[in-house]
Amino acid sequence: MSMTLRIKRVPTVVSNYQKDEAEEGARRVGGCGRNCLNQCCIPGAKLPLYAFKKLNVNDGDTGLLGREKREPPVAFLDSLLLGEWEDRMQRGLFRYDVTACETKVIPGQFGFIAQLNEGRHLKKRPTEFRVDKVLQPFDGSKFNFTKVGQEEVLFQFEASKDGEVQFFPSAPIDVESSPSVVAINVSPIEYGHVLLIPHILERLPQRIDRESFLLALHMAAEAGNPYFRLGYNSLGAFATINHLHFQAYYLAVTFPIEKAPTKKISTLNAEVKVSELLNYPVRGLVFEGGNTLQDLSNTVSDACICLQENNIPYNVLISDCGKRIFLVPQCYAEKQALGEVRAEILDTQVNPAVWEISGHMVLKRKKDYDEASDENAWKLLAEVSLSEERFLEVNALIFEGIASGDNGNENLLKDPEVKPRSHEEVNTINKRVHCSAVNEQICRVFTM
Repeated sequence: MSMTLRIKRVPTVVSNYQKDEAEEGARRVGGCGRNCLNQCCIPGAKLPLYAFKKLNVNDGDTGLLGREKREPPVAFLDSLLLGEWEDRMQRGLFRYDVTACETKVIPGQFGFIAQLNEGRHLKKRPTEFRVDKVLQPFDGSKFNFTKVGQEEVLFQFEASKDGEVQFFPSAPIDVESSPSVVAINVSPIEYGHVLLIPHILERLPQRIDRESFLLALHMAAEAGNPYFRLGYNSLGAFATINHLHFQAYYLAVTFPIEKAPTKKISTLNAEVKVSELLNYPVRGLVFEGGNTLQDLSNTVSDACICLQENNIPYNVLISDCGKRIFLVPQCYAEKQALGEVRAEILDTQVNPAVWEISGHMVLKRKKDYDEASDENAWKLLAEVSLSEERFLEVNALIFEGIASGDNGNENLLKDPEVKPRSHEEVNTINKRVHCSAVNEQICRVFTM
């Protein structure tokens, strides 16, 4: 459910300052007519460019991870991102008006948020790849974000070359450097729903790497608002486009996962604190702190890389302006394939991805919306969670992956309660993780 989008093919309409130039460029190069981001239409094209200042210090007392108190040339969230998003809404580029969808906070202990969005699942792009493999190669024959119209792109987003925040209303697209861009999700879940697509022209598959994850943290820090969050879904955890992207949107309410109590597991030498979620239907880890933004980013991205290399689906929520990150390995698609999800849960047609796991339940049937309760939300999310035993096994893999990052020089455990295992133990755990939920015959195939 959540993050997929299907690009709406609309007449070639770009922003006002680009329109004449874009039409002239398309005529000059003989573009495909869709004003897309492929080589047929890019020559001569221009898009706004926001160049952020790299943050080197993680200062928990400022709302913005060490950012200086200096006014940027344009307000990143309010004027640029949300302003441009509203412009695209007025121009009719979305498949429906998400601001008209009914939304409520469910009464109860956790404050789950329910939204009724009856048509979204009928208007999304279907999944075009296997759901049992977290890592799959990019396939240019299937839908990818280079096929979107340039009018759906809000701006380019990259680090400033001179160390200061800069904004250019119209900047050339540098094909060789493959810009990162922020684009609308034409099937939005909430107000301001956008996609961050790192190095879009490199056509990277949906898999976390250190550079791209750091870019996402910079976007969260630049927004500087705790109600603007970024999310990531791996393949197998309800990503539906195999082209690297993060999602983000604005919702002025605290997510239930953000309010959940935690228990500290470990602090790393880089002062990154790792905790475990408590009293929440889905088991997961919380990462925060770090001497620098990059310390936090490297730790979490190493954990994600470990999960995807071991074929473990997962979701990530980047919260609190990039200062808190929730990492949730999940097994819903696996259980669904094995027929282990209860019929009443399947009937909801909800595929729990990062937003649902965080407590924002996007429901497709009015019946489910009218009957929404803490109990029903908990039942759904409990189907997502790893068992306690499997979660501990996966944690061991994660800490092994973190400890081996940069040859173990940066992310050594400082005061661990979970210790990294030997190579032989990790191999054994890895096989058990893959086989824990399948029968003996399937397990024999995986371990041959």
